[in-house]
Amino acid sequence: QVQLVESGGGLVQAGGSLRLSCALTGSAFGINDMGWYRQAPGKQRDLVAEITKFLDARYADSVKGRFTISRDNGRNVIYLQMNNLKPEDTAVYYCNARVVQWEMHRHDEVWGQGTPVTVSP
Repeated sequence: QVQLVESGGGLVQAGGSLRLSCALTGSAFGINDMGWYRQAPGKQRDLVAEITKFLDARYADSVKGRFTISRDNGRNVIYLQMNNLKPEDTAVYYCNARVVQWEMHRHDEVWGQGTPVTVSP
């Protein structure tokens, strides 16, 4: 069964940096887009950044120029380098992957458990 394991969240002061990691474990026929979403208290879960298996990336406007998503296809890992963090970046960050399962080549969406990021003023 495919699972996503996140790490790297924590507490940082405004202007600081954090690097999130997400490792996909288990086996799938194929792994398509992977990405990071975030959810602040009382708000909906929004896309932060995503990256295709061809390493094309796109970002939410609010993080462009500050966050960088990267991907290691050989290890099935993605990263989110977050620089110049702001208090409004405070949220739980979730890893996401769109996979094709071995069983009937079923398309699935997989979520990680979330890792909290807190940015103090």
